[in-house]
Parts: sequence; C-alpha cells; structure tokens
Amino acid sequence: MNGKWLALPLVVVLVVLSLSPSASAIPAFSRRYGTSCTTCHSDFPKLNDFGKAFKDAGFKFPKDDESFLKTPPVLLGAPAQAELWPHTVYPGSIPGQLPVGLRYNTYYQQVSANRNNFNLVLPAGTVGSFIPKSDFQPGYFSIFTAGNFGSDISFWVDDDISVAGANANGALGDGYLKFNNISRLMKLPTDSLNLRAGQFELDLPFSQARSWNLSGWDIFSEANIGIQNGLGPQQNVNNGAAMEDAANGVEFSGGHSYQGYHYSFAVFDQNTTGVNISPPNVAPQNAVAFNSDANFKDLYGRLVYRFNLEKDPASRNDVQAAGTTGPRDHTFLALGTFYFYGRTAQPFSGVLADGVTPTVLTAREPFYRIGGDVNFNYRTFNLFGVYLAAHDHNLLPVTAPGAAAITGFTPSAAATFSGGFVEADYLALPWAMTIMRWDQVKSTADRVNFIEYNPAAPPASSFFSPYSATRNRFTPGEQFLIHANIKASIEYQIWPQQIVYNPATGVALTGPFRTNALIVGLEFVY
Repeated sequence: MNGKWLALPLVVVLVVLSLSPSASAIPAFSRRYGTSCTTCHSDFPKLNDFGKAFKDAGFKFPKDDESFLKTPPVLLGAPAQAELWPHTVYPGSIPGQLPVGLRYNTYYQQVSANRNNFNLVLPAGTVGSFIPKSDFQPGYFSIFTAGNFGSDISFWVDDDISVAGANANGALGDGYLKFNNISRLMKLPTDSLNLRAGQFELDLPFSQARSWNLSGWDIFSEANIGIQNGLGPQQNVNNGAAMEDAANGVEFSGGHSYQGYHYSFAVFDQNTTGVNISPPNVAPQNAVAFNSDANFKDLYGRLVYRFNLEKDPASRNDVQAAGTTGPRDHTFLALGTFYFYGRTAQPFSGVLADGVTPTVLTAREPFYRIGGDVNFNYRTFNLFGVYLAAHDHNLLPVTAPGAAAITGFTPSAAATFSGGFVEADYLALPWAMTIMRWDQVKSTADRVNFIEYNPAAPPASSFFSPYSATRNRFTPGEQFLIHANIKASIEYQIWPQQIVYNPATGVALTGPFRTNALIVGLEFVY
C-alpha cells in the first residue's frame, strides 16, 4: 500500500483545478462595441441579464445592434443580392476586425497541516506518498473567437493552447456554428427554434466550461464506475462520461435565458472512455476495448421556465430591469429539468453458444442522468442549485462451464450515484463577489473501488479510501475585479476529517487527516 488512494481527495482538487473553465469573457466584443466587459458580465465569466440576451441573439445587441457597433462588419456581397437568391450567393458579413481574445490564469494552493497523517501506519517495506504543503501551478493559456456572420448565423471557437504549462494537454473546447431564429423561415414565433452544430458543451443548468468558480461543480465531473473488486454486487460498468464533457453533434433550442421558457434538445456522440476491467472469471486480456456505442447517438434535453418577478410590467418584460442607478438584473425565479440518455459498449473476446467458435461479444449498457435545478435572483444576490441522479444498466459476462471464455451477458445490479450542489453568490460591490457553496456526491462505488490489499496478508491489512459513500465539500470564496478584465479569486475547500480503518478489525490505521485546500487564482483576458 503506497497511500496513493488516501490522497485521492487532493488529487481530485488538483484535477478539478486543471480542468477549470476553458473559456470566459470575450474581449473582442468589448473592442467591437467600444464597451466594458461589465456590460455583459457581473463577474466574468458570469453573465448578467444583458449578457444572456446578447448570447441568445447570436452575439448581437438584442435591440438596434447596428447603431452600437463601433467597427462595422465587412459585407460579403451587396444587400441587394438577397433579392436575387437563389440565383446568386446569399450575402453575409464578417466582423470588421479579427474577433480574437486570449486568456491566462495561474494558481497557488496550500493544503492542511495534517494532510500526510495517513502515512503513520503502512505495511512494512513501503513508502507512502508525500503531499507538499503548498505549490504554484500554471493554469490555462487559451485563445478564443466568437461573433456572427449576419443573417442570424453566429459562431464560437475556443482552444486551450496549453494546460498546466504543458502544450500537450491543450485541446479544442467549443467549436460550433449556430443558426439563430430559423423559426422565422417556418412562420413560427420569434426565437422559438435555433440550430447549433459542431462541438459544444451540453446545455447544462449552469455552465461548467464557463464557471466563475475556481473549481468545477463535483456532480458535473462525476463518472460512473461500478463496484469492481468483489466486495459488493459486481458491476461491469465503466462509464467515463461526465455531464461536463463536450458533445459532437447538433442541438435544437428555443426561447430565451433571460425571461420565459427555454428548451434544448441535442443528438450527439459523447467521447466515453474508461480502463478495461476484468469481471469475475474473465481473464484480463479478454476485456479488449471500451468506448461509447458508435451505432447509437446519445440524447440530451433541457426545459426551464423563468419567472421575472418585477412589479412594473414594462421592466418585467424588458431585457433588463429598471433601477434608480440604471439597468440591473431582474428579480427572478427559474425552475428547470434535464435528461441525458446514452449507451456504452464494451467488447469482449468470447465464443459462440457452441463454446468453441471465437467471436467478439459486446455488452451494450444503456444509462441515463436525470435532474432538476432552481435559480433565484434578487438584485445582487443569487441562490441556485442542482440535483442529479445517475443510473447505468449492468450486464455481467457469462462464461462457459469450466472455461474463461465468454458466451453472453446477464443483467445484474445497476450502478448508480446521485448528488448536486447549492451555491449563493452576493455581489457586495460591483467589483467584489462573495461565494458560499456546498457540493455532494453519493456513490458507494467511489468508496469500495479504492480498497487496496497487501498481497501477503489479505484482507486483514486492507486500506479504505478516505471517501465515504457520501462525500461533501463546503467552499467559501471571494472574487475581486482588479479591472474589468483582470480578476483575483480565493476559495477554501473544506473536506471532512478522515481516518482510515481496517475493514476486517475496525482498527484505525492512520491518524486523523484532512485534505482541505486554500486556492488563490489570478487571471486576465485580453
């Protein structure tokens, strides 16, 4: 036992930090319209009501867009060509200047003083892990572009050039074209139908890719790995898909995010990954591959309705509420629900029913994620939360009598997890926001899977992961806008105190330890 699983909460913290939001504010819009980032963001990248309306309109001002542009677009053809279509190319436009932005962030972290207490008792001849008290870590260096091509066609592309200081860790984030308000072509209500195609984040209740927190919400990054070590109902489930993962496909949507209804429906491929596992009586080499089911497209749907609660009808129905010092966010209550349905595929080398003829047998296991969300805002106070439940069907390989060859699959206990988060944000000053947040993920498999054994004396020297079936995290934080495009953030992640016990005897194997972490971030966009 080398203690690596005992440090797992800290590893999760570090991974979450390295996977923190990959795109945020778009300074190119500030340049194009000659306005501050705070026009659309209350605390970048958190959007205010005007920013939501700007995004819904296809990255345009929701009213009188042309009169606000400081750099007019370049026309790709004369406007009169529209009347000649389809006998000529339909005219469009491109931004008058290259709409490119850059982002960089860096972090400092300090961990609890008793973080290494799990090393107090280890099997003879082993050396435990050492967690440093503090360290500095580079974050993202990203490039992104967004805008519109006229005719209600918008675009977005962001790419992380390097992550944690390593270029090899960079990757494409979102990259899509969106055809806004195609409902007008079908004589449907305005903005009731849009089409987005490419790679994009699912329409989550709150964007993980553009979260304003230093660390992501735990439930959106949770994958479903079933119990695999024989200490419970065996689960041949190894689904690496998480709600935060990028999707490749198409999405239909409609409505508005700043008032009334909003819906979306996506059909896509999700890049499910996982490590091969060895079910009971199945040789490890027989687990030959694992991936999403290429013959099946995953489905995601979301529906939310937002009630603007302003007393004045004109203010209630406008893009922003009226205030004594100018426009502000509405007081509102939004209620939503979402559903994700997919299927994983795990091929195994096996034999036909005759028990002799070689073949490849595939366990195709459907899974779903279902949840709800609530979002309440009063002036500068925002309270919101999400609950999610996950369920993966479980097919166990069936082997031929007296052999290790697989002949088929049989249903067994499903793999599940659940949880969510509640967060309160308070914009005490236009440049200072206080955050209080609670995350929970409940998964028995998270605990059971990380039991390790000393081969010399199993199971008396077993080591449990410090994860319980339910893990909680409380995270207070503060964020400061040094300028509209420069932000300093601090958060303190509080994890429960943990002790590792011998499951056979109940004897404590470590001293009490914590993996609490203080994280400070500094970032800018340009």
